[in-house]
Amino acid sequence: MKPTNHFLRDMLDLDAPEAANDVIYVASEPTAAKAVAGGAAVLTVPFRAINSGNFFTDESKPLRTFDVIVRAYGDSIVRVSCSFDGAALPDGVATDDSPMLQFHKSLAPVKLTVRKTAAGWDLVDPKGKVRFRVDTTRPPKTDWKHGGSNWPVAAEFSPTVFPDGKTPVRFQAYDQFFPMLHDSLPLAFAERDGRIDRTAFALHVAPGEKFAGTGERFAGPNLAGQTLVLENTDGSGVNSRRTYKNMPFYVSSRGYGVFMHTSAHIRLALASVSTRATSAAIAWPAVDLFFLGGGSVERAVYNFRRVSGFPANVPLWSLGTWMSRMTYHSAAEMDAVCDRLRKEKFPADVIHADTGWFKQNWNCDWEFSPERFPNTADWIATLRRRGFRLSLWQMPMVRSDNPHFELCRENKFVLPKRQAAVAGGSNFSNLRYDGHIDFSNPGAVSWYQGVLEKLLKLGASAIKTDFGEGIDMDADYVLPAELLHNLYGLLYQKAAYEVTARVTGEPLIFARAGWAGCQRYPLHWGGDSAATWDGLAGTIRGGLHAGLSGYGFWSHDVPGFYGNPDFMSNWPDETLYVRWTQMGVFTSHLRYHGTTPREMYHYPKAAPVVRKWLNLRYCLIPYLVDQARRVTASGLPIFRSMIFHHADDPAVWTIDDQYYFGDAFLVAPMTTPTGRRDVYLPEGDWVDFWTGQQVQGPVLLKDVKQPITRMPIYVVKGAKVRVYPELVQCTDDMDLKKAVTLTFDKTYKGFAKSVLGKVVKL
Repeated sequence: MKPTNHFLRDMLDLDAPEAANDVIYVASEPTAAKAVAGGAAVLTVPFRAINSGNFFTDESKPLRTFDVIVRAYGDSIVRVSCSFDGAALPDGVATDDSPMLQFHKSLAPVKLTVRKTAAGWDLVDPKGKVRFRVDTTRPPKTDWKHGGSNWPVAAEFSPTVFPDGKTPVRFQAYDQFFPMLHDSLPLAFAERDGRIDRTAFALHVAPGEKFAGTGERFAGPNLAGQTLVLENTDGSGVNSRRTYKNMPFYVSSRGYGVFMHTSAHIRLALASVSTRATSAAIAWPAVDLFFLGGGSVERAVYNFRRVSGFPANVPLWSLGTWMSRMTYHSAAEMDAVCDRLRKEKFPADVIHADTGWFKQNWNCDWEFSPERFPNTADWIATLRRRGFRLSLWQMPMVRSDNPHFELCRENKFVLPKRQAAVAGGSNFSNLRYDGHIDFSNPGAVSWYQGVLEKLLKLGASAIKTDFGEGIDMDADYVLPAELLHNLYGLLYQKAAYEVTARVTGEPLIFARAGWAGCQRYPLHWGGDSAATWDGLAGTIRGGLHAGLSGYGFWSHDVPGFYGNPDFMSNWPDETLYVRWTQMGVFTSHLRYHGTTPREMYHYPKAAPVVRKWLNLRYCLIPYLVDQARRVTASGLPIFRSMIFHHADDPAVWTIDDQYYFGDAFLVAPMTTPTGRRDVYLPEGDWVDFWTGQQVQGPVLLKDVKQPITRMPIYVVKGAKVRVYPELVQCTDDMDLKKAVTLTFDKTYKGFAKSVLGKVVKL
């Protein structure tokens, strides 16, 4: 019988042909609670089988009982776990050895005491705060009689978690029209052919509750009402529901977050399949949930980082301009670019070699072409003396004509596909490969770090860890493919980051894929955006959601990566080039990259304005240094949604084209060619960056007009911003002791009369 129940169809796929014999088990009320060694508490929870046709209990199948483990960490984190098949919890390894977890030193386990109550049990911490409550008194345990029919009401799992001892997060029981028609299940699992292969949970949603996070989304800020599939894929741009970076974490406007500790694929419905619940279906026989309190969006993200890791700080040079295109083909070509950047006074710190530095374009063998890059070590050293660091593209796939392939195949460092495929589902025929590096194999990691070590010792400063969103799901990796897929980017980036740290002492990567834990290893960029106004808008949205998902540092391709409609030939409009540059100056990292030349001097109308904005960028680097330090110890990103500071303002949950740049600046980029836009200033006192005029929020400024040389920027009144008072061509020329503090109060008379205006003539 195909289910009529929406949840079973929409979340658990019980209408699929292969689901004919699936059995769903739903958690009932706990029957016992006890404290155990280590400070945790264990609930004994029976699960009843249900008939998918009418949702009544299937009396032909016995109850199955499992332990639900509750742990508390510090004063604002509670963890609820249950394994349904006796295996390790969701990552496939011992839970606290999970690569997704990196507990902060301040995060100590808290001993929970089980206290019996008239309604059930309270789990209490040493300070007397209730962190988890079991109430077995609802609903009335009587049959619901309606129209002469008796519909049995079965008890459902309905405890309330208090992650910080005050914010209630309740498992959503009885989410139904009547007992035969549920819209979510509080805790459940599905069994297929005798094997448990899916789990589900649901949490109560308060009226008006809003959600953000879940990774890089190219949608508006409030995700309530959406059903998302957390399954990494090549986003193929920034204007679709596909995304390179999924994070099994979301944050609520009520000041809590939920981290689903798993690398399995997740279907997450945020008040959509049921508007009473956030519900999730996880393709793995275990549930491991971290409930993150704190009372604000920033504290919830902070606690997510306390569990999964804080972003490391970034080198000073990385805050300068990065120059790239797809691709430079020789050292001579790259030298010519560097020469002209210096000659025409466009400040820059990084030159990036993309796909063309190998003997054969795209065939990543981690070796420079000796013909086109002769005397490589001397060449890189010369670049470095001129103030340019070298960044190198590569990928985690190996072709059969690659000189490393046989060694990798013999040692199972690379797992050959059983069918021909292309990288990450891409349509590029020149991306054909014959296997992914198995980063779940320690031997493969050691080999891979060895090939990168040679490049780093040769003088490279950063490795671009491109791709990582997809693997061959039919290959025999050490870790099962269904767990490795989303985790792959993390293991890949960790390997590259750690060898860079060991060799250079200034670790940095440039990565595209993402999952929980990737935020520890900066830097991530927003993927292959279109060089269009839509691409600019989508890029901003993606960056804002990334920041709400734990990332602290973020970059993007100025002024968009690919041409439209001709992918490799259409150049971006010069007005777009300027406007994207302006936005990029006010992001943590600034890189020019694309399928056609992106060097400023190829855009003669834009170049004079862009030069000034790059000078402004370098003047702001002391401020960026200060903000980067703050990012590594808080829940804040540099490129920051207004939600972080104004979550109680409904307006900011609708704005996807403004952002905070650190603590001080509120930036409103021009995302259309008109030179006009509306600007919303939330509650507070603001100073116009250009004029010095003071404005009190909340206020909507309609039809703000700015010339091509400017975009709307406001500063928090009273903010103190360190700036550099001289023009430089790279960060090697900077002595941060020379930085001066610019205060945005009544003494600030506008940009032109400030120290910035004396250096940069905008």
